[in-house]
Amino acid sequence: MSIVKYIFWILYRIWFYVLVAVPILALFPILLISISRESWYPFFFKLARFWAKFILIGMGFTYRIQREQIPEQGKSYMFIANHTSMADIMLMLASVKNPFVFVGKAELAKIPLFGFFYKRTCILVDRSSARSRQAVFLRAQRRLQSGLSICIFPEGGVPDEHIELDEFKDGAFRLAINHQIPIVPLTFADSKKRFSFTFYSGGPGKMRVKMHRFIPTSGLKIDATTRLREQARDIILKQLRAFHKK
Repeated sequence: MSIVKYIFWILYRIWFYVLVAVPILALFPILLISISRESWYPFFFKLARFWAKFILIGMGFTYRIQREQIPEQGKSYMFIANHTSMADIMLMLASVKNPFVFVGKAELAKIPLFGFFYKRTCILVDRSSARSRQAVFLRAQRRLQSGLSICIFPEGGVPDEHIELDEFKDGAFRLAINHQIPIVPLTFADSKKRFSFTFYSGGPGKMRVKMHRFIPTSGLKIDATTRLREQARDIILKQLRAFHKK
């Protein structure tokens, strides 16, 4: 491998964090105001979408979103997707216009600057703690009751790179059934190739996204969790394989 490629990858990773930080620093006072009240979260969400698109474009990613169905404004949904990259956060924000709250791992709150807003706007979960996982349901319930949606990456973390799609955890599907909200599966085709967690890898290029038809939960009971989980996973896995054949 040429030394030029290694230098490019180092600079490319540094550039990513520069892009993450610059809008936060530039908009810091406005961001602080937007998170001071829960009722102002939709405004914060608009700023977050701008931030996400700024990073995607700045990294040289040309993202294309194919939608089989479009979420209605004012309705709550459970958004889910496969997860292989930090860029998945930005892709989800760019793909979805309905204000939603991420349920994510608590470790991300340690990232300087980004973590400050992350822990104040997202629902944090420590997956090693049963008590923390239970608290997620209570926090998500309050957000859903205020008219927001929820986003969860149901693999429960970023799988090893050789795993095409890890097994899904139950949490997103239990929440969706409990609150009788539709599940919206999204497939991210190129995150692993463009910006994986392997340091010496990645580069500019296309990022394909498909938003699938919604999976209804109306009338379902909690014993349908496993069926719903496997149905959603099968939809995303089939689309991943279809994308990678092209």
